[in-house]
Amino acid sequence: MPDREAILFANDAFYAAFASGDFALMRSAWADDREITCLHPGWRPLVGRQEVMDSWETILASGETTDIRCVGARAFSLGETAYVIGFERMSGTVLAMTNIFARHGDLWRMVHHQAGPCQDRAAADREEAEPPPMQ
Repeated sequence: MPDREAILFANDAFYAAFASGDFALMRSAWADDREITCLHPGWRPLVGRQEVMDSWETILASGETTDIRCVGARAFSLGETAYVIGFERMSGTVLAMTNIFARHGDLWRMVHHQAGPCQDRAAADREEAEPPPMQ
């Protein structure tokens, strides 16, 4: 599978875990062989597997994540590291997101997630109506 497709697959797996509220799937989406970080909207920066996983356990336990979806995901490969940018839509909210992945054998695993408010809802609407071409 070409890198970009594999990276987008890993990104989709992260959002599937997010939407399903499945903590075991969320845990497996993240790298466990290196330092990880996360910036949830309105939260302080989280560093290390324990802090990041504790945050996801709290978020997923809320049961309020079932309608999240990733829109307009674009993958960029930098060799053994890659990132995906796009939008998150959930409960009338639009967030801009960046997800960073590191190659782990044949798989890509998340090492950083960040999402924050996006004022340009029209951009997310356009991306949802016409997904971006493969980079």
